[in-house]
Amino acid sequence: MTFPPLHLAYNPRAAEPRGQRRLALVPYITQRHGEDAAPDNLVITRHSSSPRLYYADEDPRDRDPRGVLWARCEWNPVDAGGRITGEPQWKLMHPHRQMVCMQTLTCQVCARPARTPLGFIFFAGPRDHDPAQAGVLTNQPPVCRKHARAAAKLCPHLEDDPMVFLTRSAPLYGVHGTLYGRDQREVKVIAKPDAPLPYGHPNIGTFLASQLVRRLQSFTVVGLDELLKDLAGLP
Repeated sequence: MTFPPLHLAYNPRAAEPRGQRRLALVPYITQRHGEDAAPDNLVITRHSSSPRLYYADEDPRDRDPRGVLWARCEWNPVDAGGRITGEPQWKLMHPHRQMVCMQTLTCQVCARPARTPLGFIFFAGPRDHDPAQAGVLTNQPPVCRKHARAAAKLCPHLEDDPMVFLTRSAPLYGVHGTLYGRDQREVKVIAKPDAPLPYGHPNIGTFLASQLVRRLQSFTVVGLDELLKDLAGLP
Protein backbone atom coordinates (compact mmCIF):
# COMPACT_ATOMS: atom_id res chain seq x y z
CA MET A 1 0.00 0.00 0.00
CA THR A 2 1.25 3.50 -0.85
CA PHE A 3 0.78 6.09 1.86
CA PRO A 4 0.22 9.79 1.13
CA PRO A 5 3.00 12.10 2.26
CA LEU A 6 2.77 14.44 5.23
CA HIS A 7 0.07 17.03 4.82
CA LEU A 8 -0.54 20.47 6.30
CA ALA A 9 -3.88 21.89 7.32
CA TYR A 10 -5.24 24.62 9.51
CA ASN A 11 -5.87 23.32 13.01
CA PRO A 12 -8.57 25.42 14.73
CA ARG A 13 -7.36 24.29 18.15
CA ALA A 14 -3.89 25.54 17.36
CA ALA A 15 -4.93 29.13 16.64
CA GLU A 16 -2.65 31.81 18.02
CA PRO A 17 -4.11 33.95 20.86
CA ARG A 18 -4.24 37.03 18.62
CA GLY A 19 -6.06 35.25 15.85
CA GLN A 20 -2.99 34.44 13.80
CA ARG A 21 -3.30 31.13 12.00
CA ARG A 22 -0.55 28.58 11.90
CA LEU A 23 -0.18 25.39 9.94
CA ALA A 24 -0.11 22.11 11.83
CA LEU A 25 0.52 18.53 10.81
CA VAL A 26 -2.57 16.41 10.44
CA PRO A 27 -1.86 12.83 11.53
CA TYR A 28 -2.40 10.20 8.86
CA ILE A 29 -4.93 8.37 11.06
CA THR A 30 -7.16 11.44 11.57
CA GLN A 31 -10.58 11.12 9.98
CA ARG A 32 -11.68 13.94 7.67
CA HIS A 33 -15.01 15.60 7.03
CA GLY A 34 -16.61 13.67 4.19
CA GLU A 35 -15.16 10.34 5.24
CA ASP A 36 -18.46 9.01 6.48
CA ALA A 37 -19.40 5.45 7.38
CA ALA A 38 -20.15 3.55 4.20
CA PRO A 39 -23.37 1.48 3.83
CA ASP A 40 -22.77 -1.72 5.77
CA ASN A 41 -24.95 -4.20 3.82
CA LEU A 42 -24.39 -6.78 6.58
CA VAL A 43 -25.58 -10.38 6.62
CA ILE A 44 -25.00 -13.28 9.01
CA THR A 45 -24.63 -16.83 7.70
CA ARG A 46 -23.36 -20.12 9.11
CA HIS A 47 -19.68 -20.81 8.64
CA SER A 48 -18.13 -24.04 9.93
CA SER A 49 -21.14 -24.50 12.27
CA SER A 50 -20.76 -20.98 13.73
CA PRO A 51 -22.50 -17.72 12.73
CA ARG A 52 -20.33 -15.27 10.84
CA LEU A 53 -20.82 -11.65 9.84
CA TYR A 54 -20.34 -10.74 6.18
CA TYR A 55 -20.93 -7.92 3.74
CA ALA A 56 -23.33 -9.00 1.01
CA ASP A 57 -20.86 -7.54 -1.51
CA GLU A 58 -17.75 -8.38 0.49
CA ASP A 59 -14.28 -7.67 -0.81
CA PRO A 60 -11.10 -9.36 0.56
CA ARG A 61 -9.95 -5.94 1.76
CA ASP A 62 -12.90 -5.82 4.20
CA ARG A 63 -11.08 -8.19 6.59
CA ASP A 64 -7.86 -7.85 8.50
CA PRO A 65 -5.09 -10.50 8.25
CA ARG A 66 -6.77 -12.50 11.05
CA GLY A 67 -10.10 -12.63 9.25
CA VAL A 68 -12.04 -10.09 11.33
CA LEU A 69 -14.55 -7.94 9.43
CA TRP A 70 -13.91 -4.18 9.49
CA ALA A 71 -16.28 -1.22 9.45
CA ARG A 72 -16.35 0.47 6.09
CA CYS A 73 -15.49 4.14 5.90
CA GLU A 74 -15.15 6.38 2.87
CA TRP A 75 -11.79 7.76 1.79
CA ASN A 76 -11.50 11.37 0.66
CA PRO A 77 -9.59 12.04 -2.55
CA VAL A 78 -6.06 13.37 -2.41
CA ASP A 79 -4.91 16.67 -3.89
CA ALA A 80 -2.24 17.22 -6.53
CA GLY A 81 0.45 16.80 -3.88
CA GLY A 82 -0.94 13.46 -2.69
CA ARG A 83 -2.38 14.96 0.51
CA ILE A 84 -5.69 13.73 1.89
CA THR A 85 -8.35 16.41 1.48
CA GLY A 86 -11.08 17.49 3.91
CA GLU A 87 -11.10 19.30 7.24
CA PRO A 88 -9.69 17.08 9.99
CA GLN A 89 -12.04 15.68 12.63
CA TRP A 90 -9.50 15.83 15.42
CA LYS A 91 -11.21 13.46 17.86
CA LEU A 92 -11.79 10.66 15.33
CA MET A 93 -9.52 8.04 13.81
CA HIS A 94 -10.19 6.65 10.35
CA PRO A 95 -10.85 2.93 11.00
CA HIS A 96 -8.80 1.56 8.13
CA ARG A 97 -5.89 3.97 8.47
CA GLN A 98 -5.75 3.23 12.21
CA MET A 99 -5.77 -0.49 11.49
CA VAL A 100 -2.99 -0.22 8.88
CA CYS A 101 -0.72 1.76 11.22
CA MET A 102 -1.31 -0.63 14.12
CA GLN A 103 -0.93 -3.72 11.94
CA THR A 104 2.36 -2.55 10.42
CA LEU A 105 3.63 -0.59 13.47
CA THR A 106 3.98 2.58 11.45
CA CYS A 107 3.75 6.13 12.75
CA GLN A 108 0.25 7.52 13.26
CA VAL A 109 1.41 10.90 11.92
CA CYS A 110 3.43 10.06 8.79
CA ALA A 111 2.66 6.33 8.28
CA ARG A 112 6.35 5.51 8.04
CA PRO A 113 8.15 2.88 10.18
CA ALA A 114 7.90 3.84 13.85
CA ARG A 115 10.63 1.66 15.37
CA THR A 116 13.43 3.61 17.05
CA PRO A 117 16.83 2.29 18.23
CA LEU A 118 15.33 2.12 21.75
CA GLY A 119 12.03 0.48 20.78
CA PHE A 120 8.54 1.66 19.93
CA ILE A 121 7.01 4.84 21.38
CA PHE A 122 3.35 4.65 22.39
CA PHE A 123 1.35 7.49 23.94
CA ALA A 124 -1.60 7.53 26.33
CA GLY A 125 -3.45 10.31 28.11
CA PRO A 126 -1.84 11.46 31.37
CA ARG A 127 -4.53 9.68 33.42
CA ASP A 128 -5.41 6.75 31.16
CA HIS A 129 -3.35 3.98 32.77
CA ASP A 130 -1.68 2.96 35.97
CA PRO A 131 2.02 2.67 35.03
CA ALA A 132 2.35 -0.13 37.59
CA GLN A 133 0.14 -2.39 35.45
CA ALA A 134 1.84 -5.48 34.08
CA GLY A 135 0.27 -4.95 30.65
CA VAL A 136 -1.40 -2.03 28.91
CA LEU A 137 -3.92 -2.21 26.06
CA THR A 138 -3.80 0.60 23.51
CA ASN A 139 -5.66 1.62 20.38
CA GLN A 140 -3.16 4.42 19.66
CA PRO A 141 -0.65 3.56 16.92
CA PRO A 142 3.00 4.26 17.72
CA VAL A 143 4.81 7.45 16.80
CA CYS A 144 8.21 7.83 15.18
CA ARG A 145 10.84 9.92 16.92
CA LYS A 146 10.56 12.66 14.28
CA HIS A 147 6.87 13.26 15.03
CA ALA A 148 6.62 12.35 18.71
CA ARG A 149 6.56 15.99 19.81
CA ALA A 150 4.01 16.97 17.17
CA ALA A 151 1.71 14.06 18.04
CA ALA A 152 1.75 15.04 21.72
CA LYS A 153 0.70 18.59 20.87
CA LEU A 154 -1.91 17.77 18.22
CA CYS A 155 -4.06 15.35 20.20
CA PRO A 156 -6.33 17.19 22.69
CA HIS A 157 -6.68 13.99 24.74
CA LEU A 158 -2.94 13.94 25.46
CA GLU A 159 -3.05 17.49 26.89
CA ASP A 160 0.52 18.02 25.64
CA ASP A 161 1.58 15.85 28.60
CA PRO A 162 1.29 12.25 27.41
CA MET A 163 2.17 9.14 29.35
CA VAL A 164 5.00 7.73 27.25
CA PHE A 165 5.54 3.98 26.97
CA LEU A 166 8.78 2.70 25.47
CA THR A 167 8.58 -0.96 24.54
CA ARG A 168 10.13 -3.59 22.31
CA SER A 169 7.10 -5.87 22.56
CA ALA A 170 3.57 -4.90 21.52
CA PRO A 171 1.73 -8.01 20.29
CA LEU A 172 -1.69 -7.81 18.69
CA TYR A 173 -4.49 -8.26 21.22
CA GLY A 174 -7.87 -7.74 19.57
CA VAL A 175 -10.33 -5.14 18.31
CA HIS A 176 -12.77 -2.48 19.44
CA GLY A 177 -16.09 -2.42 17.66
CA THR A 178 -19.67 -3.65 17.60
CA LEU A 179 -21.19 -7.07 18.21
CA TYR A 180 -23.97 -8.11 15.82
CA GLY A 181 -26.64 -10.78 16.00
CA ARG A 182 -29.74 -11.84 14.12
CA ASP A 183 -33.38 -11.49 15.11
CA GLN A 184 -35.25 -13.83 12.79
CA ARG A 185 -33.99 -12.53 9.42
CA GLU A 186 -32.80 -9.10 10.53
CA VAL A 187 -29.17 -8.32 11.42
CA LYS A 188 -28.99 -5.98 14.38
CA VAL A 189 -26.56 -4.54 16.94
CA ILE A 190 -26.30 -6.63 20.11
CA ALA A 191 -23.67 -4.70 22.06
CA LYS A 192 -20.98 -2.03 21.81
CA PRO A 193 -18.58 -3.13 24.55
CA ASP A 194 -16.19 -0.63 26.11
CA ALA A 195 -13.44 -3.24 26.37
CA PRO A 196 -11.77 -4.65 23.25
CA LEU A 197 -12.62 -8.16 22.13
CA PRO A 198 -9.53 -10.39 22.05
CA TYR A 199 -8.68 -12.37 18.94
CA GLY A 200 -9.93 -15.92 19.38
CA HIS A 201 -13.00 -14.87 21.40
CA PRO A 202 -16.11 -16.95 20.60
CA ASN A 203 -17.95 -13.80 19.43
CA ILE A 204 -15.25 -12.58 17.08
CA GLY A 205 -17.06 -14.05 14.06
CA THR A 206 -20.00 -11.65 14.40
CA PHE A 207 -17.95 -8.63 15.48
CA LEU A 208 -17.49 -5.56 13.27
CA ALA A 209 -14.15 -3.97 14.14
CA SER A 210 -13.33 -0.28 14.06
CA GLN A 211 -10.01 -0.10 15.94
CA LEU A 212 -7.09 -2.48 16.30
CA VAL A 213 -5.64 -2.97 19.79
CA ARG A 214 -2.17 -4.03 20.90
CA ARG A 215 -0.89 -5.08 24.33
CA LEU A 216 2.23 -3.34 25.57
CA GLN A 217 4.58 -5.68 27.40
CA SER A 218 7.97 -5.19 29.04
CA PHE A 219 7.58 -1.44 28.74
CA THR A 220 9.23 1.46 30.48
CA VAL A 221 7.39 4.68 31.33
CA VAL A 222 9.65 7.58 30.39
CA GLY A 223 9.57 11.35 30.09
CA LEU A 224 9.16 12.60 26.53
CA ASP A 225 11.91 15.22 26.81
CA GLU A 226 14.33 12.69 28.24
CA LEU A 227 13.48 10.11 25.59
CA LEU A 228 13.91 12.51 22.70
CA LYS A 229 17.22 13.68 24.15
CA ASP A 230 18.45 10.09 24.34
CA LEU A 231 17.30 9.40 20.78
CA ALA A 232 18.97 12.54 19.45
CA GLY A 233 22.37 11.01 20.13
CA LEU A 234 21.58 7.78 18.27
CA PRO A 235 21.73 7.08 14.52
